[in-house]
Amino acid sequence: MAEAQDRKEYLVGVDLGGTKILAGVFRSPQNCVGRTKMSTKSQRGVKAIIDRVARCVQDAVDECDLSLKQVRAVGVGAPGAVDPESGRVILAPNLGWENVPLQRELEDHLELPVVIENDCNAATMGIYATELEAKPRSMVGIYLGTGVGGGLILDKKLYSGFNRTAGEIGHMVLEVEGPKCNCGNRGCLEALASRTAIFRRVQTAVKEGQKTVLTSMLGDDLADMRSGDLRKAIRQGDRFVERVIEEAAEYTGIAVANLINLLNPEVIVLGGGVIAALEDEMMSIIVETARDYAFAGSAKGVEIVASKLGDDAGIVGGAVLARDRTR
Repeated sequence: MAEAQDRKEYLVGVDLGGTKILAGVFRSPQNCVGRTKMSTKSQRGVKAIIDRVARCVQDAVDECDLSLKQVRAVGVGAPGAVDPESGRVILAPNLGWENVPLQRELEDHLELPVVIENDCNAATMGIYATELEAKPRSMVGIYLGTGVGGGLILDKKLYSGFNRTAGEIGHMVLEVEGPKCNCGNRGCLEALASRTAIFRRVQTAVKEGQKTVLTSMLGDDLADMRSGDLRKAIRQGDRFVERVIEEAAEYTGIAVANLINLLNPEVIVLGGGVIAALEDEMMSIIVETARDYAFAGSAKGVEIVASKLGDDAGIVGGAVLARDRTR
């Protein structure tokens, strides 16, 4: 029995975000046996967040009636600029981190091998390995959530670029005089189609007198608005909310067309919380707009699909990381 307990049969994938930490325990990247979620509490600082990540991993393993001795490795997707080779988070504005040795700190806490990667790269690896079964030679992942992130698979390998910042699709400028983005530029996809951008547009319009069923659902300040509320409003016939979502989908479609023109990948996968909540309302517009704007003939045969993994893409990607980089 002791020998069975010591077999390192399990992988743990972690998705570290600005608001939540999600950890999943896997027999294989296709087989999640349990998960745990907790808030990040980023205002508490570096040490406290790393402690919480370690605790989330331990809780997920405990939840499965397993021990850390049965875990082969932990893969972590972290926001911002990440250097997987040194195991450092170079810069993560959403966490207030700069040059944090996340890999070393977690290995000290857990006494296990830990690998780290940018969160969107991890999600891309998860989708590529499981949903697409690693079949296409090239894939682009686009994730619409609080911000907009991306990941690139080229020639069946994750492409991170010269400075390890490739895939910053959210900062593709689509409207030069557009709204200000958190990065300092104007008119980035993130400033036009992220959850934050959509909510800001709705809230600003309501303050200026726009009528919407959202105020009867949530109150005039719309403080607790979620992506699912937008779907409910559209299904109640709210033309204003429908127009806002259509516009976000059109901008996303233009970005997809640009990526088709530039990279001509086999598959483009849309994910993130906005797509998970509004797939039916957005995907047909994204696909149609992308095909309208793509260079003649370049979109032929290119698949543009929504991910089915939803919030699990990050932890599945973490498990893929843990498996592939500790062989």
